[in-house]
Amino acid sequence: MPYVNIKVTREGVTPEQKAELVRGATKLLVDVLGKNPHTTVVVIEEIDTDNWGIGGETVTERRKSKL
Repeated sequence: MPYVNIKVTREGVTPEQKAELVRGATKLLVDVLGKNPHTTVVVIEEIDTDNWGIGGETVTERRKSKL
């Protein structure tokens, strides 16, 4: 049973976009690895930008400095 975990920053990803990610990840596993779509699990986690760091700073701070 394949398990895919997609992590994105919590910034307004719509339910429609999430559904498309689930369909796309499932299709990829079916097409590339021949996995059964009925046993493929896809989880989408939304992470606050204060809880996601890159290069020693949070995404929140990185984005503030780019303004």
